[in-house]
Amino acid sequence: MNEIIAASKKHHMQYANMKKDFTTLVMIHVKELPKVNKANFEITWYCQDKRKNKDNIMAGQKFIFDGLVKAGVITNDGWQQIGDVSHKFEVDKSKPRIEVIIKVIE
Repeated sequence: MNEIIAASKKHHMQYANMKKDFTTLVMIHVKELPKVNKANFEITWYCQDKRKNKDNIMAGQKFIFDGLVKAGVITNDGWQQIGDVSHKFEVDKSKPRIEVIIKVIE
């Protein structure tokens, strides 16, 4: 979140470019997933270390949901499509990453 705020303060296009880049990155990784009407999401943030606050880290969920919409996995990121969202935080110095489990709501 701090990086997002800093980018938006530098220049109005810097945040827009950041959002576009991360949303596109998510879209590329999820394009083969089937379409989902509504789901719960479990997001695990594997961080390189514990330097960043958890609330700042999880601000990245905006890019995840926008990427899922852009890829057509979900039609929107509103209440009708997004059920519960849970976050876990782990440290993996050698392989920082984000893992998302999508649990379809029937």
